[in-house]
Order: sequence, then C-alpha cells, then structure tokens
Amino acid sequence: MLDIAEELHRWVEQGRDFAVATVVAVGGSAPRQPGAALAVDSEGTAIGSVSGGCVEGAVYELCRTALDDGKVVVERFGYSDEDAFAVGLTCGGIIDILVTPVRGGVFPAALAAAVSGEAAALARIVSGPEDLLGAALLVHPDGAYEGRLGGHPELDRTAAAEARALLDAGRTGTVEIGEDGSRCGRPLTLLVESSVPAPRMIVFGAIDFASALVRVGKFLGYHVTVCDARPVFATKLRFPEADEIVVAWPHRYLESTEVDARTVLCVLTHDAKFDVPLLQAALRLPVAYVGAMGSRRTHEDRNKRLREVGVTELELARLRSPIGLDLGARTPEETALSIGAEIVANRRGGSGASLTGAHTPIHHDGPDSPVAGRIGSVA
Repeated sequence: MLDIAEELHRWVEQGRDFAVATVVAVGGSAPRQPGAALAVDSEGTAIGSVSGGCVEGAVYELCRTALDDGKVVVERFGYSDEDAFAVGLTCGGIIDILVTPVRGGVFPAALAAAVSGEAAALARIVSGPEDLLGAALLVHPDGAYEGRLGGHPELDRTAAAEARALLDAGRTGTVEIGEDGSRCGRPLTLLVESSVPAPRMIVFGAIDFASALVRVGKFLGYHVTVCDARPVFATKLRFPEADEIVVAWPHRYLESTEVDARTVLCVLTHDAKFDVPLLQAALRLPVAYVGAMGSRRTHEDRNKRLREVGVTELELARLRSPIGLDLGARTPEETALSIGAEIVANRRGGSGASLTGAHTPIHHDGPDSPVAGRIGSVA
C-alpha cells in the first residue's frame, strides 16, 4: 500500500473513499512482492498494480465490492491450467491479496508519513480471526504506535515490537504471532510495510559518467549526492537531477556524512590522490556497495596502494572494481546502466548472468531484499 502512498495521500486530502488491494504473500514466480498495491476510488479510478496485469480486472472488482459492502477479504489467485483465460497468473505463481476499504483509522497518518519521508511501519492482520482481519497499527521508530488491533490486550504490544524490528531493517514482510500476543496459541499473520527514507547513493567524481549515473540512481529510487573537490565541476548546472552537490575532498566528506547498510558508494574519480584515502575509509564502513571506476591496470595499481596504507585482503574483497557488470558498455549512459545493474544484482542476490537458457530464479529475495513473505504464511 505504501508503494502508492503519494497518490493515496492526495485522495485522502480530497476526501475520496477508496479501497486498497495489497499483496500479502506470494508463491512461485509472482510478478509483484508483498506490499504492492492497487487502489480504486468510489468513482472507479484505479492506481497501482498487484500482478503486472494478470489479475488486475478481478482485483479491481473486489475493490469495488469492498467499497459497497465495507468488508475486508483475502483472496488467492493462481495459474489455471484448464483455462488460459481464467483469472490467474500466467507466470505460474500464486498471490494472496488483502482487500480493505480505507475509511479513517491509522491509514491517513501512515500515508502522510510515507509521503514526507518519515520512518514508520504499517502493520495489518492478514490472517487469523475474521473480526480482526485488516486491523492496523502504525508503528514509529521509537516503538510508539497508533491504532488498535483489537482482541487480547497484549496483541498490540507484541505486534508493535515485531513491526519495529522490520522497520529497523527497512524491510516489508509477514510475521506470525499468537492471537493473544504470545509466541504460541492460535496464530495470526501480520503484514508489515516499512516506509523508510530513500537509500543514499553517493557518487564521487563530477565527470560526465557521473551525470548519467545520477539519472540511473534517481530512477532506482536513491537519494543521490555528487561529491567532488573541484568547485568548477561540482555544480547544479552540470548535475540538475542530483539531490545534493557537495564540494569537498571525498574522504573528508565520507567521514563526516551519515551512511547505513543501504548506502551505495560509487567512486568515479580514478585518481589515486582521491581514490586511496576515500576507499580506505569506504571499505571499513557498513555500507551495501562500494564500486570504483578504472581500467584493470588502474585497479591493480589502486589495490597495491590500498594494501600499502593498511587495507586488508578481506576489506579489498568488498570492492567492486572495475565497477559495473560486463555489458560491453562504452558511453556514459551504457556505463551507468552497467553500474546500476550491478547494484541491483548485489542488493537482490542476482548473478548478473543472462536469463536466457539459465535455470536460476528470475526473482531473488537476497539478504538485503526489502521484501519477504511467501505463500504458506497466509491462510
């Protein structure tokens, strides 16, 4: 639901009634992951997607029905071998969809938090007692929460603690707890959607390749910073799509700025006086990705210099250099695409190999994947 927060927030401000269908669990090769949503307002306007087109029509009708009768339902969609035109997923997957009419509660606050970039988690009951289905809590980073799930008094506290753990990791997924708030007893399932500020991409080196990489970074949903020590090159005119332009020595900026486990660092300077102190600091930070541009000769020389200043082999093993996947790229745009592809593969656990003729999964849920939740967790 929070993946279409901006549009839904506008609907709330306009006073529209609407229903939201949210993917709560998937099985097999499903096109969308838990948290993906489609919404329909009282006039029949639809936004978002739950399946990439396979079952949108049927889900649309479920939303219209929910608007009419006010009921919360969970519906399962899967592939039909008997009828290729039946309502189902032609990719062979299975998805469970929660359909909820949205009328007040914590939903407006959850949407407002997502739109403003505040960290918050929306936890909803997606399986369990029928009278609790769709009940929601809005959980904040400090553990405080808004709303009530109903049922046992301990349920809200346990659900908030579980949601906070996923929020801390920036993850969306499902968790199972007892309906009395314990770890045993009759189970119920929560879908927790985490809304966190956009991850950071810091591009070091204000060169033409950096301009193309900024565009790719924005397309992938990053908050992009360009850093270079040369004020004549690090300008808003040259990088209009960057969120931030910093004129500073790269390693000094990196030491002073905030990074986390989702941050990606792209070093495009390929100049030893910038690269060595920068990478020496970068490879010791708990970031998601560190890549450096340069030829194989530059790479070997840079590694030699890094070893001389005390960078260990374990730290060097984290460095993606030469940066990017082997696409045969030549232009700045092609090179930026290869870098973006490597960042996605690293984040999702992909191999970077061609899918043609391969027998590997198309969709990966790697250790840093922001989504989780498989069929079997939802009744």
